[in-house]
Parts: sequence; structure tokens; C-alpha cells
Amino acid sequence: MALEIAPAVDRSLFLCAPSSVRIAHLSKGRQRRNSVVTIRLARHGGKKNPFYHITVAEKRAKRDGRFIERVGFYNPISRGEGERLRLNLERVDHWLAMGAQPTARVAQLIGQWRKRVPVAGEQAKASNESTATDEAPAVESA
Repeated sequence: MALEIAPAVDRSLFLCAPSSVRIAHLSKGRQRRNSVVTIRLARHGGKKNPFYHITVAEKRAKRDGRFIERVGFYNPISRGEGERLRLNLERVDHWLAMGAQPTARVAQLIGQWRKRVPVAGEQAKASNESTATDEAPAVESA
């Protein structure tokens, strides 16, 4: 049983080579770990005035830290004409298809938004029915 010994690293490479070469040399042979992606709330706003961005981020990233994409917002204390929730469902569906895991609260918010916003196919069907009734020929009276 023969053991392979890794070749010694030439230290002179690190003194004169550009950083891209150094990084390529260090990462050679390593495989990128599969990162777990989650859809979660990132808190913004002030003290006792919460405002949340709904973000797609790696699970290891900090709550309010680095994120991949913002897909909406949630304002729990909106009053009057203020908008409480907005989501880009197209992007949310994309990330869910890619395997992103929403947190419990974000899953509830997605469900609320889906009830509020009609599906594109249903919306087109409803608009076709309304135009068909508008274009119906009028009955002439004799």
C-alpha cells in the first residue's frame, strides 16, 4: 500500500505571482460545497419600527448580511394606504424550483400573496371572458 505525498508548494510563487494565480493554486483540487439556499426575512427599519426585506440568501450568511437576491418586502405595521406586502412571485417560484427553503413566516407570506394575486393563466381567462361579453352584438329592437 503506497501513500502519495503531496508535492511541496513553491513559496516563490506567492511572492511574485498575481493574486489570481495564487487563488487558483490554492483552490486547485477543492470542490465547491453545495450551499443551502433559503428565502427569509432581513430586518431593516428602526427601533420599534420593523421593516423586512424578503431575501434569498445562503443559510450560513448572517440574517441581515449578504444575500443573493431581494424578492420583496414585508411591512408589518403599515397603516392606511401603505403597502403591507409585495413579492415577485416569478422569482420566488424560480428559487423554490432551484431548491431554496422558505422559513415558516416567509411560507405564510407567500401563501397570502398567492391568494391576493391571481395566477397569470386565470387572469388571462378572466380578461377574455370580460372582453367577450363587451363585444357581444347588441339586440336591435323592431
